Amino acid sequence: QVQLVESGGGLVQAGGSLRLSCAASGRTFSGYAMGWFRQAPGKERDFVAAIRWSGGKTYYADSVKGRFTISRDKSKNTVYLQMNSLKPEDTAVYYCAARPGAVVTIGYEYDHWGQGTQVTVSS
Repeated sequence: QVQLVESGGGLVQAGGSLRLSCAASGRTFSGYAMGWFRQAPGKERDFVAAIRWSGGKTYYADSVKGRFTISRDKSKNTVYLQMNSLKPEDTAVYYCAARPGAVVTIGYEYDHWGQGTQVTVSS
């Protein structure tokens, strides 16, 4: 059974940085797409970034391009989201997700989800 466990959230001032981790287990993820989504209070869940596990190709939402970097460490079965130049509007619960096949930016297309980690950016 696939398990995704996020960590690394917290409180940071605007302009600061955080690195989120998503520890994946339960199967080999070759051929999978791994994504990060976020949901702010009262808002819908939004796509943030994704990576192809095998080839490493990355995808980003326009709102985070140039500030966030997604990566994966195959030896640790872990996906990371490095977040720099954080803004108050980045405040949200961040979720890791996984699906077999191509990267998509629609949340309901992902089969597996973590429990989420809170990121709060103060102004």
